[in-house]
Amino acid sequence: MTTTVSETGFRRQLNWFDATLLVIGTMIGSGIFIVSADIARDVGSAGWLLVVWSLTAMMTLLGAACYAELAARLPWAGGQYVYLREAWNPLCGFLYGWTCFLVIQTGSIAAVSVAFAKFLGVLVPALGIDPDAGAYTFYDWPDFNRSLAIPLPWREEPWVLWQKQRYSITAGHAVAVFVIVVLTAINCLGVREGKWVQNLFTVSKVVALLLLIVAGLILAVDPNAIAANFGDWWSGVFQTPRFQEVSQLVPWPSLAVIMVVIGAMVGALFAADAWNNITFTALEVQDPQRTLPRSLLSGVGFVMVIYILTNLVYLLALPVQADAELENYIRTAQQRIAELTAAGRTADAQALQRQLEQRWRQATPYQRGLARVLDDRVGTAVLERVSPRFGVAFMAVAIMISTFGCVNGMTLMGARLYYAMAKDGLFFSIAGNLNRRGVPAAGLVLQGAWSALLVFSGTYSELLDFVIFAVLLFYALTVAGLFSIRRKHPEEPMFRVPGYPLLPMIYIACCTLIMLDLLVVRPNYTWPGLFIVLTGVPVYYIWRLVSRSKSTVGARL
Repeated sequence: MTTTVSETGFRRQLNWFDATLLVIGTMIGSGIFIVSADIARDVGSAGWLLVVWSLTAMMTLLGAACYAELAARLPWAGGQYVYLREAWNPLCGFLYGWTCFLVIQTGSIAAVSVAFAKFLGVLVPALGIDPDAGAYTFYDWPDFNRSLAIPLPWREEPWVLWQKQRYSITAGHAVAVFVIVVLTAINCLGVREGKWVQNLFTVSKVVALLLLIVAGLILAVDPNAIAANFGDWWSGVFQTPRFQEVSQLVPWPSLAVIMVVIGAMVGALFAADAWNNITFTALEVQDPQRTLPRSLLSGVGFVMVIYILTNLVYLLALPVQADAELENYIRTAQQRIAELTAAGRTADAQALQRQLEQRWRQATPYQRGLARVLDDRVGTAVLERVSPRFGVAFMAVAIMISTFGCVNGMTLMGARLYYAMAKDGLFFSIAGNLNRRGVPAAGLVLQGAWSALLVFSGTYSELLDFVIFAVLLFYALTVAGLFSIRRKHPEEPMFRVPGYPLLPMIYIACCTLIMLDLLVVRPNYTWPGLFIVLTGVPVYYIWRLVSRSKSTVGARL
């Protein structure tokens, strides 16, 4: 393959195949094997589950088409950061970059690395995450019971920003950090080395997913599950706790159903996220004006087809709802655990929690259904029906391959964002330097170090929940910026969004609708996300002040 060097020193070593596998590899992590359980608990029926994934596919493809034109017009390092900066202002771009470094990119790297360790623990319990499952424990504080809450005048109860009942450091945390360190080191060797790892693990995970689909269609199909799921496509939603909660806020059942379905899309959207990361690497892509749009659309389209097929297999193998008796027991026990915890009877709550988990684990995969599968491991439950002896181990290996490749892709691409910020004087200047292999090694190390700290903090999953609202906001702002960028950069690009301006407007409307819905359905996930983003405002002005001071001193010298 011919390698060219851009004027910045980056090496153009990514062709269409490489870029497409980066899109696929970072989209497919552990989410597709897990999040359908949470969606099933919210929507309660097969029809609405498929609607959630179909709407997610449509929305993600719309976003990818809009980003494809932006990438064709502005093929610069930094991708989405650059689009926001050019369309709106440097502050808007910085807030996105700040949130990526603080939580979105690094928190995702931490969370997926921990997922790798979690599934390694299925094969080797001593190397897992959970001390109660046999993980080797370096430190355990079972009665940690710490929280951070802020009293607000318009709320009866304080706003809980963070809460943790137990804090532990196990061998699994060390494994997660080891994964981050190894992949950071590999990517410091050059983009060629990073893409080799990506290509190998992405092809492997795609093969594993295809095997899951084929095995599920041939060996796991259950007539009883089909009858339970497709005998009544829709009415299960009326029995879910989420519907009961939302119906207390809105007077019309049909509106409550729509709000529940929109809120349930959050998990699916995050399982299909990170497709935008490929835009960060524009200066390392061959013929980026043509290659980036093609890789975005083909990669996203392929993944969404695979996701919908995978969920169809889930529905053919397992009922959406758990056995009625088991479900009633779980809900009653969970309510009692909450009451005991609120009353300060921690020991009694923990004892009841152990009883609940024992009863839960003794049930069969069919009895648990999609909504109550063990640890939300839907893919594992399906393969367990295919092969009770080997299914769990096979799925654990498949998810380890998937998560390893996902972490590599996010590691490779994220540092290019910090490079662009550093060149603008809005990040550590060292992150704007390339090593002799043509990669931003300092940015990779900074990203890896912060990701590792988030692993040990144990707060990465909560932080990722909090930024759901912020991520959607940045997506909407970026696509809205397309209108401005068309005026500022009127050159004819290699790709234009079909149906402009209608399709971008539909995407913006979808993001806005989901954000408004989250304010009602999941308010605890909205305001904290905005708070995290807004912490970047004072940091932005401090950074600009420091950069100007350095420039003034340099000019005087």
